[in-house]
Amino acid sequence: MAGQRLGEFEMIARYFAPLAADAPGAFGLRDDAAAIALPPGEDLVVTTDAMVEGVHFLLKDGAARIARKLLRVNLSDLAAKGARPIGYQLAIALPESLASDEWLGAFCAGLAQDQKAFGIALYGGDTVRSPDRLMLNVTAFGAVPAGTMLRRDQAQTGDDLYVTGSIGDAALGLETKLNHRLFSSAAMMFFDSRLHLPTPRLAFGQELRGLAHAAMDVSDGLVQDAGHIASASGLRAVIHADAVPLSLATRQAVAEDKSLLPIVLTGGDDYELLFTAPPQAEQDIAALSRRVGLAVHRIGSLEAGSGVSVSGAGGQPLDLARGGFQHFGGTLE
Repeated sequence: MAGQRLGEFEMIARYFAPLAADAPGAFGLRDDAAAIALPPGEDLVVTTDAMVEGVHFLLKDGAARIARKLLRVNLSDLAAKGARPIGYQLAIALPESLASDEWLGAFCAGLAQDQKAFGIALYGGDTVRSPDRLMLNVTAFGAVPAGTMLRRDQAQTGDDLYVTGSIGDAALGLETKLNHRLFSSAAMMFFDSRLHLPTPRLAFGQELRGLAHAAMDVSDGLVQDAGHIASASGLRAVIHADAVPLSLATRQAVAEDKSLLPIVLTGGDDYELLFTAPPQAEQDIAALSRRVGLAVHRIGSLEAGSGVSVSGAGGQPLDLARGGFQHFGGTLE
C-alpha cells in the first residue's frame, strides 16, 4: 500500500480531514470556507508563510520534519505578534510522486504531532498537483486582546533591543548541510535540530504585550531583521555583537573559526523573538524571562538615524558581507 497513488478527494478525506476534527468551524473540510468565532474584545491575527522545495527544505529532510517546521515558522510569526494560536489553513502543491500513502502519512503525522503540542487544528486549505517540486503554504490564525498586537513599527528612540534564546545555531546547521562544514557530532546534531525544529516562543510573546514597543521573529537573520524594525520605526538599530547570545556549541565553533561570526549574525532560521522595550522595562523583562524559563538578552538599542550598525570587541564596527537571507538570491540546490 506504500506506493498507492491517491486522488485529491481521497487524500483530503484520509489524511487532512482528521486534522480538522478539533476545529468546529472547519465543518470536516466539506465546505469551501471555514468560520472562526472570537470572544468579544479580541482581534484576529493572520499570518502566511510559504516553503518551497529546494529553497526552504530538501525532500531528504523527511516528510514529518518538513511538516513540523512548516507549522512552527508560522506559529513563530504569531508569537512575535503576542497572539494566542487558534489554527491554520494549508495549501499544498504536490508532485505526483509524493501523492502516496507513505509520504502523506508521514507528513500528516508530523502535522498532527505539532497540532497536539501547540493546541491548534486545521481549518481548511487547498490541495493541487505540482508539475515538479513540492510547495507548501500555511495561513495561521491567532487572537489578541483588541488593539494589543505587537508590531514592527512602534520602536522608540532610546529603546533597548532584546533577543530570546540563542542566535546562529540554525545557520551553522545549514553550513553543515550545504557546505559540509564539520563540527563535533554532538554539535552537528544540535545544529540540525535547531534548523529543522525551531521552537515558537508563544508563551513569551503573549506576555510581551504591554512590555515591548516593537517585535518580530528572527527568520532572515538577526542583522537584517533588526533592520526591519529600525526601518519600519524610522530609527537606527545598534547591535553589540559580543552581547548576542550564543549557545555553547556555537560559541565554541566561533572561537575556533572567527569567520563563522558573520554567518551566525546574518544566517537566519533562528525563530527567536527580537523586540524593543524602554529601559525602565528591564526588570519586568528579566522577571518574564525567569517566569517563562526562556533566556533573553539585551543586545543593543534604537537611536535616531537609519540602518543598522554592528560593533565588535572594543566597539569597532564589524564589516558584514550581507545582512541576511533574501529571496531571488539563492536556493538550497
